[in-house]
Amino acid sequence: MSGTIEAVVFDVGRVLVQWDMRRLFAQLIDDADRLDWFMTHVVTEEWHFLHDAGRDLGELVAERKAQFPGNDHLIDAYATRFLETIPGNVPGSHEIVRELAGRDVPLFAITNFASPFWREYRESEPLFDLFGDIVVSGDEKIAKPDARIFEIASRRFGHEPGAMIFIDDNAANIEAADRLGWNVHHFTDAPRLREDLTRRGLL
Repeated sequence: MSGTIEAVVFDVGRVLVQWDMRRLFAQLIDDADRLDWFMTHVVTEEWHFLHDAGRDLGELVAERKAQFPGNDHLIDAYATRFLETIPGNVPGSHEIVRELAGRDVPLFAITNFASPFWREYRESEPLFDLFGDIVVSGDEKIAKPDARIFEIASRRFGHEPGAMIFIDDNAANIEAADRLGWNVHHFTDAPRLREDLTRRGLL
């Protein structure tokens, strides 16, 4: 920790909101082995990351359909039913955000989130009204852990990296922020986050 922390910066997926693409496709594929194959080869998190990083959804879907013929309706579901991959909030995290806001702690976020999916989700979640700014990878066409997205965030948020704490569940993202001088918290659950923020005098 370097100096006084002036602002708290959250990741979104698996820190504030649960995310599980398998949840959607388990509704559409009855056979467990077929589901495992589909999630390992067709709609994978690695492929989804390309969309988070700014690749056009239509192009990605068309390419995947050509690569895996016979799966068109399932690949279309990825494009049209993304909110069904979000089963709910991460227990306890939203309460922490509201408590920080109640203490007038500036709140921001950096999220790997595809632009159209983010717009759809954001409309459904008023919690983000409490955030001063949110850097979305799909809009910037740069995704964590690329150092450039942290540099964009620091400029936009108006605080030096050492004056912010960045909270993320992904170790690579935490390591990238740490190298750039951010205070960091590797998220596992809300009770441990609450303990850390309390120790730092933010709660």
